[in-house]
Amino acid sequence: MNPIKIILTLIPFVWTIGMIPFVNRVKPFVMGLPFLAFWLVAGIIVAFLCIKGLYAIDSKNNKGAD
Repeated sequence: MNPIKIILTLIPFVWTIGMIPFVNRVKPFVMGLPFLAFWLVAGIIVAFLCIKGLYAIDSKNNKGAD
């Protein structure tokens, strides 16, 4: 398996689950949201970008399959 695929798969998991204990200690507000809520919303965007990258990698490999 391609290491880039593994990294792109792990980034959203580490972003949302692994970093919560560290991010929960930060108290400022960002765009009117508590920092933890902002972090989780940003995680949705990061997960989307990672999945888009995985799709682009797989599309290149499967282009001749059809």
